[in-house]
Amino acid sequence: MAMSPLAVYAAILLLALAAGGAEAQDVGSTITQAMFESMLPNRDPFYTYDAFITAAKTFPDFGTTGQLMKRELAAFFGQTSHETTGGGSEGGYKFIEEINKNDPLYYGRGPIQLTGQSNYRAAGAALNQPLESNPEIVANNPVVSFQTALWYWMTEQSPKPSCHNVILGNWKPTDADNAAGRLPGYGVITNIINGGVECGMGQMPNDPNADRIAYYKRYCDMLNTTYGDNLDCYSQKNFAA
Repeated sequence: MAMSPLAVYAAILLLALAAGGAEAQDVGSTITQAMFESMLPNRDPFYTYDAFITAAKTFPDFGTTGQLMKRELAAFFGQTSHETTGGGSEGGYKFIEEINKNDPLYYGRGPIQLTGQSNYRAAGAALNQPLESNPEIVANNPVVSFQTALWYWMTEQSPKPSCHNVILGNWKPTDADNAAGRLPGYGVITNIINGGVECGMGQMPNDPNADRIAYYKRYCDMLNTTYGDNLDCYSQKNFAA
């Protein structure tokens, strides 16, 4: 049976809306170049917008999934801004390499400050890059640098969940997590990244936690999204414990 002109128009409109929605589910439509520059006004020139967008295409679910995708982007830049400065709510992405190197070869590099031989090995395997044998790639190739940060963000490393699943509310704490005070929220991401140093110190705030939260809130405000609950990890036991 032939469709009426009205039905045809409705079908075309639905297709257009669907196409528009698909187009909107793109990191670049949320983090425009202007937004990137506003978020990171003092960044090292190594960290380019194009490198970030190119790297994000390697992980199509990053910053594009569900109603909380803006919160995920704020959380990612909140954590990585702290990792690449260590202080100052507008000073993100100033360092490419760790300042105080505790490992002669596998020290922190890139937005997430990828650290440790096992992480370089696993990230290299996932990204098809020889990072274990040549970790300097992370400090020399801005696309790979962002890719390592996104790999860490998106990848579950048991018993740690992925940062991606935590910020989107997809992670369900186990009984052990609940007993350890690890409740869904931005604070668990801090625990994933650096829980052994920053978490489980009691109710008193500590500067690294406060700095991560300040960045996160700044970016949430810029992206017009909410913060959610449980922003700190002061009373959380770290995952290793």
